[in-house]
Amino acid sequence: MLIKLEVLEKIKSGEITLQFRRWRRRTVKAGGTLKTKVGVLQIGAITPIRAEDVTDTDARRAGFRDVADFLVWLDTMKQGELDRIEVSYKGE
Repeated sequence: MLIKLEVLEKIKSGEITLQFRRWRRRTVKAGGTLKTKVGVLQIGAITPIRAEDVTDTDARRAGFRDVADFLVWLDTMKQGELDRIEVSYKGE
């Protein structure tokens, strides 16, 4: 799962606690960890979700202004199943 440095910094600070990903095959597992440039992330629950079920709260937790902002981003992503992924910073 590739995450931009700006987003990683916000996960580290606790500002972002969700990520959304579309993929053909998941590359992370619930309960697992992910090594990144800023340290290790803890992967929490991974929930398949339809784009129309994303709430403004979810969008803000993922770093977007609102659902409309999220949908603009989603339109730039490749096709595939959409997942809602809980993330937190675990440490160095």
